[in-house]
Amino acid sequence: MRLTPFSTLSLLSIAVGLSFASTAQAARPEAPNLSNAEFQQCLDGLKNSSKFRGVDSFTFNNYRPTQPDPSVIQSLNYQPEFQKDVWDYLSVLVDKERVEDGIRAKRQWSDTLRQIESRYGVKAEHVLGVWGVESNFGQTLGTKPLFESLATLSCFDRRQSYFQGEYANALKIVQNGDIAPSDMTGSWAGAFGQTQFMPSTFLELAVDFDGDGRRDLVNSVPDALASTANFLDNRGYRTGEPWGYEVKLPDGFWAASNRKNKKSISHWRNQGLTLANGGSLPSDLSSAGLLLPAGIDGPAFLVGKNFETFYSYNASENYALAIAHLSDLITYEDSSKTDFVTAWPTNDPGISRQQSKEIQQALLNAGYDIGGVDGIIGDNTRTAIQQYQTSKGIFPADGRAGQTFYRAIIGNAAPSQVQYGQPANSQPLNPASADRMGQLIQQQTTIPNSYSTQPAAQPSTTGNTRYRRVTDADGTIKLVRVDEGS
Repeated sequence: MRLTPFSTLSLLSIAVGLSFASTAQAARPEAPNLSNAEFQQCLDGLKNSSKFRGVDSFTFNNYRPTQPDPSVIQSLNYQPEFQKDVWDYLSVLVDKERVEDGIRAKRQWSDTLRQIESRYGVKAEHVLGVWGVESNFGQTLGTKPLFESLATLSCFDRRQSYFQGEYANALKIVQNGDIAPSDMTGSWAGAFGQTQFMPSTFLELAVDFDGDGRRDLVNSVPDALASTANFLDNRGYRTGEPWGYEVKLPDGFWAASNRKNKKSISHWRNQGLTLANGGSLPSDLSSAGLLLPAGIDGPAFLVGKNFETFYSYNASENYALAIAHLSDLITYEDSSKTDFVTAWPTNDPGISRQQSKEIQQALLNAGYDIGGVDGIIGDNTRTAIQQYQTSKGIFPADGRAGQTFYRAIIGNAAPSQVQYGQPANSQPLNPASADRMGQLIQQQTTIPNSYSTQPAAQPSTTGNTRYRRVTDADGTIKLVRVDEGS
């Protein structure tokens, strides 16, 4: 979840959105030099401030960071220009893999979900939708130490007052015995747990659903899912109502996207709207607003109050739509087709996480130092894509990983033929001319057509710089620079 000016929820980034479009990339700022003396002086002042009333001296001193973390300030001020169109956003968050994981989670936790639905009135699949989008069903929780991150944000740069409150609340969580200090890790901005609560939201709405006397949103799935249902219920969730549905607009219909302008279903029927499959609009929503995330030519939706509760979890229409769509696919237990009935208005749709991994592996095979294969198209991968596009004369060289680029770099290899740690094609791809590491490897080494699991070959050399190709235990190939004498 991300923070809005009036939100107390968790966030994966504050100023960085995951939606909408641009082509260029902004340079990531350098991590600042932070004075530890200034940091410690700030913490001394916080210890006796009103925000930390209720935090005892033992807790404050025992978990007091010894130094600040400059990387969180770097993240706070990083606003990449490269952002995602709605179809790119949804293709990653709602893909076949995530739907199948959600169906398995639904079956595994069916008894717990039934009890949660009975107590809070929140549909099980809606809770699962939040869980899947927030942490990939508990598989991605974040690894940044919360005390160090929140203390740094409390003492440097913007929004110090807000983060001071979250820092104090994080300490109270440990002081209360709900979560072990070692489990207080999460995003750089302080979100943590299976469904990514900020500390203030935790203290307000977290519940102990497994009955062990602790509200543990990190290790207890029942606690995390029930707390999410409690949050949605607290934000006005309406039992028995759907979030909304995809609709078909009549020919010649024009309207602006304005989900907040809610009208009766009879109003929309009179306007000629139907379900996307042509069926009549049902009467299970008290009122609904029109959502056009890609304009009049893309998929259209009527959304009700429960969509707004998804939105309140993270103030993004695309985010709320991802939860809604994922929850529907889990409800119908169908991972065969994750698209909407109406196609997105683009000739270059988004890619799944599986395809993202295949692109990353192909870039590694081509000599680009992007790190590991994780299915996340981040800065390093986008830069490599841009360089590859430039080297091949692909225009625009926008760094975007869509279906067009996927076909260009994978070639004719079927997805099943791509094995991580192995080349995607029989011949390696040429690195971009702007990629210095790729040039050195291309000039100084002979890259084999297949890679074995044997120890890495002798490094190549050029001047005093050497590079070698290393295959990790999980099959990931990395290019490692080895300078003579080091």
